[in-house]
Amino acid sequence: MRVLILGGTSEANLLAASVAAAGHDAIYSYAGRTQVPVNQPLPTRVGGFGGADGLADAIRQEGFTHVVDATHPFATEISRHAVVACATTATPLVALERKPWIKTLDDIWIEVADIASAVAALPEKPARIFLAIGRQHIAPFAMRPQHAYTLRFIDAAGGPLPLPDADLIVSRGPFTLAGELDLMRARRIEWIVARNSGGVGARAKIDAARELGLPVVMITRPELPERLRVESVAEVMHWLGHRACLGA
Repeated sequence: MRVLILGGTSEANLLAASVAAAGHDAIYSYAGRTQVPVNQPLPTRVGGFGGADGLADAIRQEGFTHVVDATHPFATEISRHAVVACATTATPLVALERKPWIKTLDDIWIEVADIASAVAALPEKPARIFLAIGRQHIAPFAMRPQHAYTLRFIDAAGGPLPLPDADLIVSRGPFTLAGELDLMRARRIEWIVARNSGGVGARAKIDAARELGLPVVMITRPELPERLRVESVAEVMHWLGHRACLGA
């Protein structure tokens, strides 16, 4: 058995620890968007594969017998490529996919389908907005230059931001409810824009918005091709024919 883990999430990190503890031959693959990725107990590779065909070639050349897609729920391109590449090479594929957040009666969500719709959902009146969607998707918000934006990235921006009024926080999660409440109060946040990535590591901002009565423009998850999905490391390890290690 030789396993390819398409990673970059906290769940992927837990899986890597379990796979390493089980003694499986495996490679952990990062997309390469983070400047300082988390160290893994497995050999790692960084960068894309060159589309579905490139991933299929890598599967053949590297002799991978199983592929686990543990990427971010919004990393649609690599997930789609994995479906095609695994079908092409007849390689078993499983997606380790966290549950989305569920709106409660106390949440003020404006659910939208994509970034363009999120931009359109913001108020015309100038507001202080916490833009919690990562660095790849902030440029469209320049169409709403009247707002004051707070951004949070894992890495430094590495250049000028595309927004005229933006303040950047460089920090890596998971984040706490108390910390998010402090941030939103100190910066007088009035709106939040987030993607429904689910999980616990980034949930605190959603809980803080609920406690403060703030509206959240929530970008719903994109649809992906049908594939085997599980929600825990234990289920992936069972799929690999081994019990989960480290209590994951």
